[in-house]
This record gives sequence, C-alpha cells and structure tokens, in this order.
Amino acid sequence: MPVTEVIHLDSVTVSRGGKKILGPISWTVSEAERWVILGPNGAGKTTLFSLCATQMHPTTGLVRVLGSTLGRVDVFELRPRIGLMGPAIMKALPEDETVLDVVLTAAYAILGRWQEPYELWDESRAQALLTTLGVRELANRKYFTLSDGEKKRALIARALMADPELLLLDEPTAGLDLGGREDLLKRFDLLAADPKSPATLMITHHIEEIPAGSTHALLLKNGEVIAQGEISQVITSANLSIAYDMAINVSVLNNRYSASANN
Repeated sequence: MPVTEVIHLDSVTVSRGGKKILGPISWTVSEAERWVILGPNGAGKTTLFSLCATQMHPTTGLVRVLGSTLGRVDVFELRPRIGLMGPAIMKALPEDETVLDVVLTAAYAILGRWQEPYELWDESRAQALLTTLGVRELANRKYFTLSDGEKKRALIARALMADPELLLLDEPTAGLDLGGREDLLKRFDLLAADPKSPATLMITHHIEEIPAGSTHALLLKNGEVIAQGEISQVITSANLSIAYDMAINVSVLNNRYSASANN
C-alpha cells in the first residue's frame, strides 16, 4: 500500500506586520512518522504548529493537511480529525470540568460538557485512554485540581479521544520533574510502537525530551529550516551548533538524546 501524506507544505511563508516570521518552507509528513520540531525561541515552531492545526493560514504557499488544502476546505470539518494538546486548550477549559469530561468532549471537538449525549463506548474509550496515560483514578477529579503532569496526561488522552489521523503535541513534558518526564516519555514510546497510532508532531525546546520512538526531526532558526529528515541526520552536533549559535556536543544513548555546550 502507498504511504499517505498527512501534512504537505510547499513554499510556505507567514508574515506579520510586514515581517516574515516563517519560511519559505517545504515539508512533508507521512503516516506512521513521529516528528519532533526544535529550535530556539522565535524560531517559528509555534507558527508552524498553528498551520498544521489549521488555526492559521499561510501568507504565501500551499498547506495541505490530511489531504485538504487550507483556504479550500471548511477547517471546522477538518479539525475533529486532528488531536491537539497545548497550553491554549488548557487555558480554555471550564474551571469545574472533571477529568473524564475533559477527555469525553473531544468526541464532539468542543470544550466544556453541555447537553450532548455520549454512548457507553465513548465513556469506555475515555477511561481506557486515561488508563493508558496513567491517570484513570483521577477521572472524577476537577481538572484544575491536578498537578501539571496530571493535567498534561489528561490533555493527551483528550487529544487521542476522537481516534485522530494526526496528533499535535506542544511541549508535552515541559515543566515536569525528572520522574514525571521519564514516565510520560515511556508512554509515548508505547504509543509510537502501536501501528494504529496516528502520525505525530511534537514541539520541544530540549532534546532530552525527545521520545525514543521519534523517527524524524525538523530544526528551525529565525523562521527558516536548518535541517529536516530522519532524526539521526538532523539532531547532530553540527546542526544544533548552527541553530543555537554556540558549540554544542550531542550524544545518543538508547535512542535518547542529550546535549552540552563545548567549553
């Protein structure tokens, strides 16, 4: 069977106030690929993420997500096929929402439970995802009473609820302590090993937070691509030294990356 592309960018740029903040960039993500997007502050990671989430249109060029071209498709029909986890969702949730309802409402691509009906299958899937992410026992807790790590696990369960074809994760391990980060990364590895898991894009600032199951990487600087492709060819000492304007040494152990500055 041919490999299906889930994201395709052709000569894309994004400008704001007459200033180019991203591009030109041409880039393709195929099904079953696990991408990480890295780069210093202001590199264009969030802008690229917003394009992939159909929350922004390009200034020039073509963006195709799940086979549909932005500007020629109703994005409200496309978005339920995309699992999204990021700070904006966390801020938009109702304060009295339970963890289970945070996950359940993704079935309707809404924030906050109202009068919409849910079947037993929906509740069973939500509980199963909370179990996979290690927070099943928190299902009836108010979301805003959770720790940062617990909140992120619940949001990842929400992102997976609608069985998406594309999963977008914005710094899912940022701010977690070492134990919480490593536990969550192990769960990402299990998801990556599942052939039914969707193509995944993850933004991170730190290469130590890259899951071992990642297959590809995109490295940005000042809105432009430094390198893209298979992760072992992108996350190198030479490429990171260019991106961060300093001599950096990259090491790899058991498919996990670490970096340190060369003195």
